[in-house]
Amino acid sequence: MQSKKSTSYFENVDLAVDFPKLESEILKMWSEKKIVEKYLNKNTNSSKHFSFMDGPITANNPMGVHHAWGRTYKDIWQRFKNMQGYKQRFQNGFDAQGLWVEVEVEKDLGFTSKKQIEGYGVAKFVQKCKERVYKFAEIQTQQSKRLAYFMDWDNSFFTLSDENNYMIWHFIKTCDDHGWLYKGNDSVPWCPRCETAISQHEILTDDYKEVVHEAVYFALPIKDRDEYLLVWTTTPWTLPANIAVAINKKLIYILIEQEGKKYWLAKDALNRIFGRDFKILKKVLGSELTGLYYSGIFDDLPAVKKVSNHKMFHQVVATVDQIMPINTQEGTGLVHTAVSAGTEDYKLGQKLGLPMIPVISNDASYLDGLGFLAGKNAKKNPKLILDYMVNKGFVFKIENYKHRYPGCWRCKTELVWKVTDEWYIAMDKNSKLDRKGPLRERMINSAKKIRWIPKFGLKRELDWLNNMHDWLISKKNRYWGLCLPIWECGSCGNVEVIGSKEELKSRAVSGWNKFEGHSPHKPYLDFVTIKCSRCREHIKRIEPVGNPWLDAGIVPFSTISKDNKSMPLYLSDKKQWEKWFPANFITESFPGQFKNWFYSLIAMSSVLEGQSPVQTVLGFATMTDENGHPFHKSSGNAIEFVEGAQKAGADIIRWICARQNPVDNIFFGYNLANEIRRRFYLKIWNVYNFFVTFANIDNFKPDKKFTTSTNILDIWILVRLNELVYEVTHQLDEFDASRSAQTIELFVDDLSNWYLRRSRDRGGFVANKKDKDKFYQTLFRVLKSLSLTLAPFMPFISEVIYKNLTKNESVHLADWPTYSKLTKSELSLINEMHRLRVLVERVHAKRRKENLPVKRPLLKLIVTSKVNTLNSKLLEIAADELNIKEVVWKMGKRESLIFDKKMTPILEEEQKTRELIRSIQNERKVMMLSLTQKIHVENEWIPTSKLLVQELLNKTQSVKIVQGQKLLVHKV
Repeated sequence: MQSKKSTSYFENVDLAVDFPKLESEILKMWSEKKIVEKYLNKNTNSSKHFSFMDGPITANNPMGVHHAWGRTYKDIWQRFKNMQGYKQRFQNGFDAQGLWVEVEVEKDLGFTSKKQIEGYGVAKFVQKCKERVYKFAEIQTQQSKRLAYFMDWDNSFFTLSDENNYMIWHFIKTCDDHGWLYKGNDSVPWCPRCETAISQHEILTDDYKEVVHEAVYFALPIKDRDEYLLVWTTTPWTLPANIAVAINKKLIYILIEQEGKKYWLAKDALNRIFGRDFKILKKVLGSELTGLYYSGIFDDLPAVKKVSNHKMFHQVVATVDQIMPINTQEGTGLVHTAVSAGTEDYKLGQKLGLPMIPVISNDASYLDGLGFLAGKNAKKNPKLILDYMVNKGFVFKIENYKHRYPGCWRCKTELVWKVTDEWYIAMDKNSKLDRKGPLRERMINSAKKIRWIPKFGLKRELDWLNNMHDWLISKKNRYWGLCLPIWECGSCGNVEVIGSKEELKSRAVSGWNKFEGHSPHKPYLDFVTIKCSRCREHIKRIEPVGNPWLDAGIVPFSTISKDNKSMPLYLSDKKQWEKWFPANFITESFPGQFKNWFYSLIAMSSVLEGQSPVQTVLGFATMTDENGHPFHKSSGNAIEFVEGAQKAGADIIRWICARQNPVDNIFFGYNLANEIRRRFYLKIWNVYNFFVTFANIDNFKPDKKFTTSTNILDIWILVRLNELVYEVTHQLDEFDASRSAQTIELFVDDLSNWYLRRSRDRGGFVANKKDKDKFYQTLFRVLKSLSLTLAPFMPFISEVIYKNLTKNESVHLADWPTYSKLTKSELSLINEMHRLRVLVERVHAKRRKENLPVKRPLLKLIVTSKVNTLNSKLLEIAADELNIKEVVWKMGKRESLIFDKKMTPILEEEQKTRELIRSIQNERKVMMLSLTQKIHVENEWIPTSKLLVQELLNKTQSVKIVQGQKLLVHKV
């Protein structure tokens, strides 16, 4: 890890070190010395528990650099709490089931449709899904280790496990006992490529894309009137399903005439659509239009004719605002309503008793009964509808319309809406078991008891909980996922919900021998039949698999066990389980998790335990590229994690994540990484290098009996060190990594740019032995405590510094540094030193303004100030820093700085001496001489003062300086 072996106490530091390579060497050392294993077992016998619960990462592809944010957060607090002596579980999780895995396996196999999966064989396909999960779980494990993420990797949980699946059965059985599980018919978002429903929870903001569709304004003739309803839609493919036209009965609608045709539309939409070429014939409230009947576009199609006798077929209806609000900023104020092809449309249809015309199959092909449309794909053939409408004379205008439209969260295909039977958990139905209120109310109460960071997290979660639909938990036509434990009788309609593997075995009447020995997945579980408790028929399990967020939400109940492999403690030893529940802390990216993991955790905990699953939730934003674009392979901007770590260094990536305000996105790139390296990382390394280099030159060894120095700089930096540990401890206790990182950065700046800057002459060849030892002891103590404080954030550099300074095995086996509350005198010293540095900055600025470089010594500075003078020791520091012989402080009403610029022969000689020292040092660097190598110097000028000659000799490591023709440096 260092450049070469040394006989000195400390190993020498390589200033030209390759940090990513150094990190790889440390990883190897950790492995050889079993540091991670020792870390995991450090607090095995502790009575204190810190329960962190991992939101499982999807084991489906390699990690990108953007995954580092969440994994850095997770590691920071587990390291911090481990150093504080807390016992932990260190259990990583892998999300293993669901559509995300299926889609990638389909790509691997070259499949484009569901039929190909069935032709290939469901058992073989499910096995391929399992293999993919285990493959990428291992890849992600190695990537996480490269991040220095210390976890009990051999005992990671997988949501595909029997424990996880059967615990979800227990949850669903409990929901059924409450009376909350039901099968419902609805018009739901549907992916025509994956051929499955997409729940409300799964449609994230990121899944809406800016797309351009052909929107159409069309005229529907009102029966028994020479007038038309002017209607607008962005989804022409749904028009064969049209049942009604909805209006807002409180809006003003007008009848206008243009080119001999009369159109009804909302008054506020008039000018936007028609401009000036029209005549207004009538104005009415929308309520006066309700009840009118119109002729439709596709009335000749057999499927449409089947419902044409319904009393509300093709009628103008009043909308219900909370179901289908109507605005006039787009469209005409008259809304095409297709009960089977839209969530709001369906709800309005249910409310008003409208009939329904199903129009598409699972792949979005038009159903039989739709004449010339039958068998043709609604999304792939948009011109079918528009061309027909043009030919029939219904079209008023077609326009390209740019809007946000949802896609499948996994395959990105544009969604359609389709009527289907799915299984739901009711949010607003009272329980049959108790009187504690419906599930929505329980979840809201649970959410309010959680501490949300940032605070707006609670509002977002409550917004979602207050407005969400019933939880759609089934996915038709899919194969790799939770097998819902629901057996439905085809004869009498009875539903049987099974709560455990043992219950299923006791009730199985056939197929158990085929299932036994297999995990509870398709196809083997589907062989098992049970006897209907009502009609005694043998019945099979329902076809759908479960929503994958059930898998992640159940982990507080399924994953806590004695050895991470035995039966969950929740079912076997609840008192032991309660030591870990609720979790103290979880952290995940906010986008999407309000609807998904946070939601499912709260839902399942509210059902099973009636309480919050976690005490503190830390949410964070999104990592994007330097231009603010999300990382995507298809965009060409994705950075695979190991690539990022090898270029930037894992410590740097972790620090970028730690110092970020979690509310804001991180714009990650190598320019930012280089800036962090230069501005912060190398500051630490350079201070460390300075200490080791000069401590070795002087054969310094740390003294355990060290007493505090009387040097005011030493006193100050140790007070600042105590303040650092105090503040970082409390900030981490508050789960605030950003403020902790900023606190550390400020301290490192003080250490490098002030303490070391003002103390350089106290080490090496110039300083006296007594003061030198105090300086080394102080800097040793500071670097040791700094490495401990840095350990949760930057595991690699902290390890290097700590091991070299202390000779201990690892910083990650050490305890968190101690601290005390600052006294008034210590706080006063911090404030006074801050005043001093402000003064120094003001004087430097004035010198620049007056063209007085710092290398030119000045006789005097007169400071006039409203506040009291700094103490004499601080003024001495100021004078030395500013290269001024005397600083005089005067009280006055006005602030001012006045220089005495008189240049004396003594000052001139001092200035020339300092310039000569700089020139000699530059020559030493050119000649690549080490700090300990002596030199002989010749120069055309040398000082006459014996003191300045001695300073010249000491600071340049010269044996002799003689007068010559020009500057010459000779190695002795």
